[in-house]
Amino acid sequence: MNNVQQGHVRQIQDEVKKKLILSLGKKNIMELPFVMKVVLNVGIRDAVSDSKVVAKVLQILSAIASQKAVKRLAKKSIAGFKIREGMPIGASVTLRGDRMVDFINKLINVSLPRIRDFHGVSRKFDFDGNYNLGIRDVGIFPEVDFGSISENPFGMNITFAISSSSAADSLALLEAYGMPFAKK
Repeated sequence: MNNVQQGHVRQIQDEVKKKLILSLGKKNIMELPFVMKVVLNVGIRDAVSDSKVVAKVLQILSAIASQKAVKRLAKKSIAGFKIREGMPIGASVTLRGDRMVDFINKLINVSLPRIRDFHGVSRKFDFDGNYNLGIRDVGIFPEVDFGSISENPFGMNITFAISSSSAADSLALLEAYGMPFAKK
């Protein structure tokens, strides 16, 4: 990353810290929750019948994340699904640092507004304070060419691993980033 992009990332993080200090009422910056990592996961159901699908999904996921995607292999054979141990059945990317902040900014400000009839994302957090977001169609990301996914559309799961174990603190953190949560 160049200095301009790093400055932009720091500016976003400073704004988020200021908003959190006001909303949570914490005195020390070290008490504030933060996003440790963002994990993008894609399950590839057509990988059993067509091996070219795996390469295409890896290419698209790498373009979305600006980082190389990794194949996920089956841990055991499942005869009913025609899956053998060691077969590629998914792809994932783990983002940290500046790439993570850039991805969060792109997701919130560019991709989510492109969803048709969008009314906000769910307010449900898991018991550890982490947040999971399911995207039905990766076509909302500007890096994806609609022609490349028209024959095999796929979705993805986005997991935000947050340092706080409190759902309220995690909600305040994502609201500070500008996550468009659904109205109650």
